[in-house]
Amino acid sequence: MRTLRITLTAHGYRVLLAPDGATGLSMAGQHQPDLVIVDLGLPDMDGIDVVTGIRGWSSVPTVVLSARGTEQAKVNARAPTTT
Repeated sequence: MRTLRITLTAHGYRVLLAPDGATGLSMAGQHQPDLVIVDLGLPDMDGIDVVTGIRGWSSVPTVVLSARGTEQAKVNARAPTTT
């Protein structure tokens, strides 16, 4: 994530980092980002729960980056739920 933050900042993007899922959810609500990048392996909760939480109030584009799981699991994590 460090390299990604440096690269995005160098290209003029404002980057906010959250140390865990709960903080990430709170920050997303406060700052209403244009893009969310989520790791599935967070220290306090599953990244899928973060995506699900954000999907409850926003359709912001979400990118899932993780060494955990299969590619399909990452795609499924990003998919909005349908009711």
